[in-house]
Amino acid sequence: MCGRFSFTSTKEKVEQALQITLSQELQKSYNIAPTQRAYVVTNEHPKHLQAYNWGLIPHWADEAKLTGKLINARSESISSKPSFRIPIRHKRCLVLADSFYEWKPYGKKKLPYRIMMKNEELMVMAGIWDIWKQGNEIFKTFSILTTLPNKEMEMIHNRMPVIFAERELQKKWLEDIPLQEVLGMMQTIKDNSLKFYQVSDKLNSVDANSEDLHHEVLSPPTLFD
Repeated sequence: MCGRFSFTSTKEKVEQALQITLSQELQKSYNIAPTQRAYVVTNEHPKHLQAYNWGLIPHWADEAKLTGKLINARSESISSKPSFRIPIRHKRCLVLADSFYEWKPYGKKKLPYRIMMKNEELMVMAGIWDIWKQGNEIFKTFSILTTLPNKEMEMIHNRMPVIFAERELQKKWLEDIPLQEVLGMMQTIKDNSLKFYQVSDKLNSVDANSEDLHHEVLSPPTLFD
């Protein structure tokens, strides 16, 4: 799964990558956790950057609470799950990041790693969105799609986000295309596209949000050190 990510890209970098014009300055976050807001580009407004809460709340839900339960959607079963079957057909989005985090077991501990594009470009993940409305209450939320890991991620975890490295795929994801084409797009990113390194376990706290979370830390010693 993908349980944390970061966004520290500049306005200029996003404009260049997505070929859009932004009026607002962008807010950085080194530790985006479930229920928090993050930047997305939806198929409804493909030329605009918006901030939605992470953790899908279906529009048909009896009540809306930001619990962060539906932060990920498995690509293999997304078209049949009640919460996801409509969004994957009609409400798709791009989720912007510069990296995501994953925890690798090490003895009795789990060590956090930062995973980013090998070329350090903007990371664009596949997502779905929905809007829940009742009276004056409105919740705009999203989930990140996950798939099987590529070669790099296999060393850390058995799932990873669906990542679109090519601009053509990013644009197509927001277009009105048949479901079978959508499902065919949810592929694992090719090997050797990513790089990763261990980061501080301060990341474990959802309240931590400082630049040093992006700093590499030394791996613990092994029996052979």
